[in-house]
Amino acid sequence: MPGMVVFGRRWGIASDDLVFPGSFELLLRVIWWIGTMILFTSHKGHFDCNGRAVLHTYLVGLLVVLGFIILSLWAIVYVSAQGTITNPGARRSMPALVYLRAVLYIPEFVWACLGAVWVSDDSRGCDLATVGAVIAAVVTSWIILLFTGLGVVFVFDPIGSPRPQPGPVEPLGVRDMESSESSQFLSTARSLATRVWECRLRLLCCCLPQDESHRAAFSSISQLFSDFFSDTDLVPSDIAAGLALLHQEQDKMERSTDPEEILSHSPSSPIDEDLQTELEKAAHCMQFAAAAYGWPLYVFSYPFTAPCKLSGDCCRTRAAEYDIVGGDHLGCHFSSILETTGLQYRDFIHVSFHNQIYEIPFFVALDHKREAVVVAVRGTLSLKDVLTDLSAECENLPVDGVSGACYAHKGMCQAAGYIYKKLINDGILSQAFSIAPEYKLVVTGHSLGAGTAALLAILLRPSFPSLQCYSFSPPGGLLSKALADYSKDFVVSVILGKDLVPRLSIPNMEDLKRRILKIVTNCNKPKYRILLQGCWYELFGGDPDDFPTEMDSRREEQLNQPLLGEESLIVRHSSSYHSLASDDSPVHTATHLPLFPPGRILHITEDGPSRRSCFSEVRYRADWSSESKFQSILISPRMLVDHMPDAVLRALNSLCSEDPSPLCPSSLNNNPHVSM
Repeated sequence: MPGMVVFGRRWGIASDDLVFPGSFELLLRVIWWIGTMILFTSHKGHFDCNGRAVLHTYLVGLLVVLGFIILSLWAIVYVSAQGTITNPGARRSMPALVYLRAVLYIPEFVWACLGAVWVSDDSRGCDLATVGAVIAAVVTSWIILLFTGLGVVFVFDPIGSPRPQPGPVEPLGVRDMESSESSQFLSTARSLATRVWECRLRLLCCCLPQDESHRAAFSSISQLFSDFFSDTDLVPSDIAAGLALLHQEQDKMERSTDPEEILSHSPSSPIDEDLQTELEKAAHCMQFAAAAYGWPLYVFSYPFTAPCKLSGDCCRTRAAEYDIVGGDHLGCHFSSILETTGLQYRDFIHVSFHNQIYEIPFFVALDHKREAVVVAVRGTLSLKDVLTDLSAECENLPVDGVSGACYAHKGMCQAAGYIYKKLINDGILSQAFSIAPEYKLVVTGHSLGAGTAALLAILLRPSFPSLQCYSFSPPGGLLSKALADYSKDFVVSVILGKDLVPRLSIPNMEDLKRRILKIVTNCNKPKYRILLQGCWYELFGGDPDDFPTEMDSRREEQLNQPLLGEESLIVRHSSSYHSLASDDSPVHTATHLPLFPPGRILHITEDGPSRRSCFSEVRYRADWSSESKFQSILISPRMLVDHMPDAVLRALNSLCSEDPSPLCPSSLNNNPHVSM
């Protein structure tokens, strides 16, 4: 529901968000009140120390103040638990209760000061247990006041000023919509939201140099964030509840689907493709993509043995034949690359750990086993890489011979251009092919490195027509449809399970936002129950909830009715929300250019139940898939785990084990050219 409106502004917390913090404080206050009552009763009538009058007044006053606070907290918890997310009628008294609770901070502050004064001036000669209890009470008061202040800072919304009530609607043609007061207000609000997001990014990235490229990235990312969050009025807990509901809904639909129906609709591999050979090539290239991460991933993958292996190589001075650029002063990154790939020092042509926004690390090596010059691009490992990821605007990328609109993810397009200039202008590839002229060119990477590698392959292909690219867990919002189709001839994308990143694009995020808005609107359960049941389901499993609803026929015009008298769930009309009541509504008009993952898609999934024992053996299956399967975000605990490079490498190695046939049953059956 919309943020709660108190003290003349909207806050980043809803009136049904106070159940859990209120319950915790209520428990603490009850224990505190009982302890104070025991102390007062045991010493009643014989406070035989200095300042006993002050101590008596302090304890009596503390019992009274705590009593009022307990009553106010009980009322807040009770009222906050009423109603549903978008039906806050039962919580209309919440602002008044918040005002009352805020007023009670004044006597609590005064009594905390009184207790501190007594402890410092008048506690001489008193029982040590009594003094200790008062000190504990005073310290607890100050801690609660401190955390309350921090909480206010966290839920403060810089753009939360109440919106002015719209004026009377004039007939069409009477006013110019672009110059109306409402339009001017929305324009001002969006501009303010952009500035707020830019300030947040600058604060988050305060350690980065504030040069022109960073300022441009901040501006671009803040514009993207403000546009995405400006058309709805959901607080973070609403999104969490929506995600919990969506996960259970998706699991319920998955369990009700016939497994044989899934197999019958699995796209078969091309006739001239040997899937098992592609899997082996992918597993081999994934070692290079994982190696590009350097020592952090190596230590994460082998926590017990990696430190011992690297300790002898780090800090060692070598007269090397390779060229290392920046960022590896101790040599641990390069040592881990050697351990992961199994190559020798002389096999590396160029290694770059230089890292800035739009400039990501990569290395070029000679792979004698596969007779290839390998260009491996690192994935996200720094805050600068995150900024490159988030620069998700579209940038033109014209390619000769490709008809249709050619555009791509801006940040990765810039990163690919940076590496392309290094490879060509600095003669790195010329040096590599002068050593091994008969070798072929292979480009690979994972995550951010996967998207950059695919774009780099597109840039390099006119000069190297036989190149191949293996893109592991690439971002979904990468290429236009024309470029995605063009890349199918030389790019293979490998995606594991329910990985979030290959499904991540602005249109998919808009769709997720619409689905969250719809499911929280229709659910008739209070938010605290949704969150509790969602946590239980994520931790212990069980059957998905049935989600009884009370607003199946509620439509957008009803959803726009004011909540709490001042707010509405949809801040402004968006093409993403033409209908929230039916899944049969027409597809919403796209407000962002569609982007797709690159190349042919090899989808690896677990063969068996979605929930299994931690000690059970995991079996995988691999199928050729299409980009249409990745046009919706799946909510799952594995959506982040399946993106990790070690998980992708482990799945590929499992598929390429000695007995691969049972691991890829449908794909092998669909491809008559696979040799058994």
